[in-house]
Amino acid sequence: MSVATYSEESWTGTAFASITLTGIAGGPPPGAVCAPQGSSPYGSTGSSSALTCDSIVHSSVTKLDDAGVVSVVEKMIKQRKDSIAQYEKAARQDLADKEKYEISVIEAYLPKQLSQAEVEAVVAEAIASTGAKSPADMGKVMGVVKPKLAGKADMGKVSAIVKSKLA
Repeated sequence: MSVATYSEESWTGTAFASITLTGIAGGPPPGAVCAPQGSSPYGSTGSSSALTCDSIVHSSVTKLDDAGVVSVVEKMIKQRKDSIAQYEKAARQDLADKEKYEISVIEAYLPKQLSQAEVEAVVAEAIASTGAKSPADMGKVMGVVKPKLAGKADMGKVSAIVKSKLA
């Protein structure tokens, strides 16, 4: 079982958070390079502010199960992808590269991603089981698909597949 420990510290009125991942599938992913917290080839990674208060319920330390860890890691990756888009738009390739490096490190903690064909098979099964016929039924299909694919596929891409199959 994975255990993530979340702790929150306050410094000059700004909340910083850190996450320690332990015991994920028996330890860090094969080939993972463990470095001191906050270090990377680009200096401080800013990982101390990666989590937001919605990851905890008014406590200083919360243990997360596997699904919680995957959710937090996915959120961290999404934030960095958004940052990359902004940095590239502002012609700051140095900062975009830093974010790309951080994504490559963080992605090692996610379960293996399913192929396009595997995702489409799950979507087809969900459409058949819900009897969905039109885009208006997309919510029903996503309700069935999301628990099956959480952490195993990009839900934005899954949503696009569901939409195209119901069109």
